[in-house]
Amino acid sequence: MTSVPIHGEYITLGQFLKITDIISSGGEAKAYLAEASIQVNGEPDNRRGRKLRPGDTVKVGGVGVFRIEAEQA
Repeated sequence: MTSVPIHGEYITLGQFLKITDIISSGGEAKAYLAEASIQVNGEPDNRRGRKLRPGDTVKVGGVGVFRIEAEQA
């Protein structure tokens, strides 16, 4: 499992895909989410606006499992 630190209360699923280099631009998010198998906390989800908060787990099929964590100050 790979840790993904965020600052702030949450990031969106689209932002997550970009900061983890799964996609190269925000414009690719919609197309990627239409085809990829993604689970957030064990539930299928493909909404690019889905809010991910510290403690959430994101499984991206063929890529890996990630845990959202609060960035340490």
